[in-house]
Amino acid sequence: MRLEDIQIRDPFVLRDEGKWYLYGSTDKDIWRADAAGFDAYISTEPADQAPGEFSGPVPAFRPPRGFWSSKNFWAPEVYACRGEYYMFATFKPHETMNHGRRGTASLKAKSLPGPFVPWSAGPITPKDWECLDGTLHIDPQGMPWMVFCREWQQVGNGEIYAVPLTEDLREAAGEPRLLFRADEAPWVRPLKGRAPGSYVTDGPFLYAPKNGALNMLWSSFTGAGYALGLAVSQGGGVMGPWQHQETPLYCRDGGHGMVFHTADGRIHLAIHSPNNTPMERALFIGLIEGPGGILEASGPVAAALNNP
Repeated sequence: MRLEDIQIRDPFVLRDEGKWYLYGSTDKDIWRADAAGFDAYISTEPADQAPGEFSGPVPAFRPPRGFWSSKNFWAPEVYACRGEYYMFATFKPHETMNHGRRGTASLKAKSLPGPFVPWSAGPITPKDWECLDGTLHIDPQGMPWMVFCREWQQVGNGEIYAVPLTEDLREAAGEPRLLFRADEAPWVRPLKGRAPGSYVTDGPFLYAPKNGALNMLWSSFTGAGYALGLAVSQGGGVMGPWQHQETPLYCRDGGHGMVFHTADGRIHLAIHSPNNTPMERALFIGLIEGPGGILEASGPVAAALNNP
C-alpha cells in the first residue's frame, strides 16, 4: 500500500537493517476509549529514497492484560539504543491511577517492529500534569532527555518542557525544566472555540545538524488551522533559550513533524495532513539545512508551503 492508503497521525520513520519502519497513532479513531494499540508499516525500498510503498499493518504494541491505560494511545516514536529498541508514546491512565493524567511512557523491544512491552512504570511525565508527545533527545555529552508538552487543557497556554532521563530510559532523573510557552511564537493563535488564552503545544522533535544550531519542530495553530513551527536554540543545547521563527515551516493543515535521512544524506520531514479524523495521512517533504544548520523547505514545494 501507499501513503495515501494508510490512515495515520503523528508519523515517525526509522530505518534499520535494510528496512523502513513507519509508526504513528494508528487507531481508527484515536479519541475513543477502547484503544487497540500501535501498528507499524514496513518498506523494503532502497535506502537512498524516501519510502512510498509499505506492507502491513504489523502489530507493534498491544496492551498486556492489566495494562494501566486503555485510551489515547498517541504518537509512538522508536529509537535504536545499545542493541535494543525503545518506544516513547502517550497514554491516558485509568481514572484510578495517577489522577487519570495523560503522559508519555517508555516501552522496549529486542527487534523491530516489535512487539514492544511496557518499560517505565507508568508515565515518566509528572503524575499531576496533563502531558503528551514526549520525544527523546541525546545531547552531545550523552545525556538522555525527554522533551514533552504540558497540555493547554490544564494550563491554558500550552508549555514545552525538558526532563533528564536515567540511562536506562525508564524514569526521570531530575525535575522538568520549562523551555517555552506556546504564545511566545509569533505565528501561534488561540485555539478557536475555546476559552480565551487557549494556546496549543504539540509534537516536539529535536534535530541536531552536524554543524549548526539545535532545531526544534513543534506544532500549534494559526488562524488558518494546524501548523508546524520551528524554534532554534540560541545556546546550542536543549535548555535554549529558544528563538521562534516568524512564520511556520508548514501551515496547510498539517503538523506533528519529525525528520529522517535517506542514505545519500537527503533530509525529509514527515507530518500528518490533514488534521481531521479519519482523513489523516503521512506526508514526506524535502528539507535542507540553511544558514547555521536551520531547517528550511526545499524544492518546488517550498514556495507553496505557507499559502493556506
